[in-house]
Amino acid sequence: MKSPALFLVALTLAMHNLVPVCSAEGQSKSVRDFGASGDGQADDTAAIQKAVDSGEGAIVFAKGSYRLSRSVTIDLDKAGFTALIADGTAKIVMAGSGPAFHFVGTHEGSADPATIKPNVWEKQRMPLVRGLEITGAHPEADGIEATGTMQLTITETVIHDLRHAIHLTTRNRNILISACHLYHNTGCGVFYDHVNLHQSNIVGCHISYCAGGGVVTRGGEVRNVQIGTCDIESNMTPEAPPTANVLIDSTDGSTDEVAITGCTLQHNNKSPGSANIRVIGRGITSTKNTTGTQEGHIAIIGNAMSDVKINIHLQHARGVSITGNTFWEGFEHDLLIEDSQAIVVGPNDFDRNPRYVVNGNWSKDLNGLTFRNCADCKLSGFLVKGVWKKPAAVSLEKCDRCTLSDLSILDSDGIGLWMKDCTRCRVSECLVRDDRAEKAATLSLKIEGGKDNWVKGNILTNGAESMPDAATLEGNR
Repeated sequence: MKSPALFLVALTLAMHNLVPVCSAEGQSKSVRDFGASGDGQADDTAAIQKAVDSGEGAIVFAKGSYRLSRSVTIDLDKAGFTALIADGTAKIVMAGSGPAFHFVGTHEGSADPATIKPNVWEKQRMPLVRGLEITGAHPEADGIEATGTMQLTITETVIHDLRHAIHLTTRNRNILISACHLYHNTGCGVFYDHVNLHQSNIVGCHISYCAGGGVVTRGGEVRNVQIGTCDIESNMTPEAPPTANVLIDSTDGSTDEVAITGCTLQHNNKSPGSANIRVIGRGITSTKNTTGTQEGHIAIIGNAMSDVKINIHLQHARGVSITGNTFWEGFEHDLLIEDSQAIVVGPNDFDRNPRYVVNGNWSKDLNGLTFRNCADCKLSGFLVKGVWKKPAAVSLEKCDRCTLSDLSILDSDGIGLWMKDCTRCRVSECLVRDDRAEKAATLSLKIEGGKDNWVKGNILTNGAESMPDAATLEGNR
């Protein structure tokens, strides 16, 4: 006979659609049925491991604080389907090194149904974490690690004051992270650590104050990452190496096919090298073929980005589309695009809004767009306004076969558009002018070096200057 208190816990969870009150074999068990005290003092590791190994499946954590001295390993092939479930009132304190919970599966295939072995469907699919708080009491403690899993789902969970909140290793498929708070960790919020992982979704989460980066991919083979409607803030610190709120680092591997949509990404400009989105695209095809690649196929759409050194930084990337975003307070650059190709920058808003004078940083941010050693890029339909204390609002250096059309480049201190040593580029139907009465106008356009450029049909109110043979100017005024 279960105690009335435990029955009420199970009933509460059921009312919130967290667990059924009864399974086919009877009422779901709490970790306290296996000897866990939940008093925050006793070591509950053995009891929780026993609960997982029992094959009970739905492992319920009643209100309390459960202290772990070592990782609880969920060996899915032995334990079978496993869910760690609470209602937001249970805390896990990881007092040892490594992850509080390590999910270990045997999935070695892809997301193709033909590659999924029967035992994965029969014992391992969709391990679940819901409604827990996980925190740390050891400098090398992590929250959750997943290796070899299929359909790991983490939801309505807070993971804080650890090293890495969620650590993805070796190989996984079809990861879903939603409605979570990943907060104030010394490492990463979500860390794709040299992992082979296709199909992962991070949706509706708060990821903030993680010193090693918010969402970070390093090496491995990562594909199909969707990051949507998240608040991703200040995942960096002056005391740690440069990182980003979203960092895609293909060094020693590759990351492609990424969508970052509908997020706010911001803070903090005090960290050297800070960025909201940084893509290091130089990767390798495989560990056997280390020929350098340019990774990409990335869509950055409908985000609000501010208050870092560089809002978006691309290096050696290919196939990146940036559209529908709003940018401000890029203290060094709004966009810095280097050694990249096939970059599309569509309608975006790069503005300096006086409303933000209250931040105390008015005029300290440089903003502006810089392209260096890039090819085959298309810039169209965006607004740049109020780039101050910078040589140019938009600059292209040693770029080839780029097209610029329907741009508004307004009220900036330096040259509106400065092209240096560019070849075969086209500039058309742009409005470049500075109408501030208190500011002596500088050139709207300067073309320095290069050849075979064509500039036609623009309004260049403050004049244009082009070196001989660098460009053909037609129909501008």
